[in-house]
Amino acid sequence: MESKEPEPSFSSPSLYSSRWWSKDTVAIVTGANKGIGLSMVKRFAELGVTVILTARDTERGLKAVESLMAQGLHVHFFRLDVSDPDSIKTFVSWFRLKFRALDILVNNAAVSFNELDENSVEHAETVIKTNFHGPKLLTEALLPLFRLSPSTSRILNITSRLGHFDKLRNTKIKSIISDEEKLSEEQIDNMVSLFLSNVKQGTWKSQGWPEIWTDYSVSKIALNAYSKLLAKQNQGCGLSVNCYCPGFTQTSMTRGRGTHTADDAAAIGAMLALLPPQELPTGKFYIAHSNLACSKL
Repeated sequence: MESKEPEPSFSSPSLYSSRWWSKDTVAIVTGANKGIGLSMVKRFAELGVTVILTARDTERGLKAVESLMAQGLHVHFFRLDVSDPDSIKTFVSWFRLKFRALDILVNNAAVSFNELDENSVEHAETVIKTNFHGPKLLTEALLPLFRLSPSTSRILNITSRLGHFDKLRNTKIKSIISDEEKLSEEQIDNMVSLFLSNVKQGTWKSQGWPEIWTDYSVSKIALNAYSKLLAKQNQGCGLSVNCYCPGFTQTSMTRGRGTHTADDAAAIGAMLALLPPQELPTGKFYIAHSNLACSKL
C-alpha cells in the first residue's frame, strides 16, 4: 500500500474542523470491550457518531458499555465473535433490523497467544480464524449495507507492522502477495492454507514465514493483502479501505507494555476513520510511531 500523497497532520488543533459526520453516521467497532477497540468507541461517541460496541463476551461487553454510560456516553452493544460465522450472521441480521445503513467499520478484534518474546504456533488456526477469516467474513456480510454517499463509507482494519509483506522470507509467496495487479482472493487464501499446512507438518520454520509472532504475522499479512484487494475492487464506488498499525501500544496483548496508551492509539485511529471525504485515501497502510506521529508505509 504505497502512497505519494501528503500525510495528514495529527497535531493540528483543527483536526476535526471539517466535520462531515452527524448522529446519523453509524460505526461498528469489533473486539471493543477493552484496549484500542474500547478507546475508539469512546472517541467516536464523544464526537457524536452513533457507534456499536461489539465483543465476543457479553458480560465484558456490557460492562464496557456501563463504563461509557458512566461518562455520559451512549453506545449500542451486540455480541459478536468474529471467529464464529454463525455469530456474524446473527449480528448482521440484528444490524439490518436496527439501522438503515453503515458508514464506518473498524475491524479491531484480534488475538495472539504469545508472550512478547515467544513464538509458538500452537494456536495458529485460532489466530488465523480470528484475525483474518473473521474480519473478511464480517466485511463481506456488511458490504451491501454500507451507505455509499458523497461522504464515502470507510473500513479501517487494525493491523500490525508485523504484517508488512517484507516480513515474508519466502520470495515466491512474497512476490505473489506483493503483486497488486494480479493479486486475487484465491491467492491470499492459498497462502494462509499453505501456512496452516506447514504448521501441521511441522515444517513452518523452514518455509520462509515471518520469524516473529509467526501466526499473528501471517494473519496480518493476509488481512493487509485482502484490504489492498478490497480497496482496488471498490475504487470509485464510495468505499474507502485502509489499514492502521497502532504501534507498540499498552494493551493486554502486550501485557501492558508499550510506548503509548490505547487512548493515544485510538485518537489517531478515529482521525483516520473520520478524515474529510476530500482527503480520504484508499488502499493505504498507516502506522503510529512512539511519538504519536503517523505515517504511511
